[in-house]
Amino acid sequence: MNRFLKILALGTLALLMATSCSEDDENTAVAEVVPMAASLIYPENNTECNEGVVISDTETDVLFQWEEVPTAFSYVLQITNLNDGVSRNISTNSNEFLIRIFRGTPYSWSVKSLFNGTNDTSESDVWRFYNAGLPQETHPPFPAEVVYPQSGASIDQGVVPLQWEASDIDNDIASYQILLDTTTPPSTEIGVTSNTQFEIEVSSGQVYYWKVLTTDGSGNISNSQIFQFSVN
Repeated sequence: MNRFLKILALGTLALLMATSCSEDDENTAVAEVVPMAASLIYPENNTECNEGVVISDTETDVLFQWEEVPTAFSYVLQITNLNDGVSRNISTNSNEFLIRIFRGTPYSWSVKSLFNGTNDTSESDVWRFYNAGLPQETHPPFPAEVVYPQSGASIDQGVVPLQWEASDIDNDIASYQILLDTTTPPSTEIGVTSNTQFEIEVSSGQVYYWKVLTTDGSGNISNSQIFQFSVN
């Protein structure tokens, strides 16, 4: 009887080990096919897009393209109008998508790869481009993007370096005007600089709102979104 119980126990242990290994192999197989991040192709980063189909004086159809990810089941293409911050999310099974966008407008775009049957996703880089408008010699800068403090962050009181980044197709950014207030939208100019950093002193318990107006050598101006942070 004892021998029978020992054999039964060993058989049960072997079955459990086999089941565990099978589950581990299955999990490993899933992990191996998590989609890689897509490599973006067109519109190219920090360039002017001139290859769209002109629909009117205000709109063009642009074909967004990225490299196919072999393990991806589908994609989500995100396009953001950098002038108003409005984003569009488009689901597709293809690695390209034709979409109508405004002329003479800066955009950013990225692609999320999805894998069927899991919650795993992979994000591509974020690229920015200027969709060509009517013929012109100069282009406004891309709206500045926050670096520090990140919008929604909480920081300590004292001297704070406001930091941002900006780019321009014509590479002729001349200056940045910083607006800051404890109410939104901010309207108080606190300084003009040619650098991408400006130090201010902030007080405990306050919430600050700020934005950056970027001016190029031709007098073109772009407005950033409104950034916000609180002080501990």
